[in-house]
Amino acid sequence: MRPADTDPAPDLERLPGDGALDETDVALRAYLAGLSDAHLAEYDPAWTDEHVVAWDGNFRSDGALMLVCCERDVDVQEFREVLERHLAVRRGLPER
Repeated sequence: MRPADTDPAPDLERLPGDGALDETDVALRAYLAGLSDAHLAEYDPAWTDEHVVAWDGNFRSDGALMLVCCERDVDVQEFREVLERHLAVRRGLPER
C-alpha cells in the first residue's frame, strides 16, 4: 500500500491535458512509454527531422512511424510534439 502523501506515477500512455485519444494516439504514447530512459536521454529537440527519424529507427520509408493498431499515420512532426510532452512528464519521474 502506498503512503497517503505519495503521488502515484503518471500514466505515460495518457499525458496530462490529453483530450479524447484515438487508437493511434494511444499506440504512439504506448510506444514512447516503452522506450528506455537511456535512449530518450539522447534526444535533442534541435535535431533535424531526418536525425530524429534515424535516431528513432522505427519510421517507414514513406516517413510515417511504424506502429501497430493505428488508424492513421504519425509523421515526424506529430512524433516530436508528443515525444517532447512525454519527456517533460517522464523527467518528473524517479529513475527507472
